[in-house]
Amino acid sequence: MIHSLYSNKEIFLRELISNASDAADKLRFRALSNPDLYEGDGELRVRVSFDKDKRTLTIADNGVGMNRDEVIDHLGTIAKSGTKSFLESMGSDQRKIASSLVSLA
Repeated sequence: MIHSLYSNKEIFLRELISNASDAADKLRFRALSNPDLYEGDGELRVRVSFDKDKRTLTIADNGVGMNRDEVIDHLGTIAKSGTKSFLESMGSDQRKIASSLVSLA
């Protein structure tokens, strides 16, 4: 199933952009209680760039990032950026605030 979904270039690209957006939303939520997480730059970005000569497409964000284990767990798994488990790990009050900031994937 994953191979058939990811063979569709539009779905694959949409999933990568969605994951980047989720990472930015997670940083926005975490920064509510710790503004230093913005590291002096509170403008969250998702950047899509194309290098015609190298024939590469790059999706970059300045969100929370992933450690090695998260990359292994989530990369290649459609509709799984870790957002659902991120929200489930919070208390109910935090979850209410976060659900307005982070879309469930």
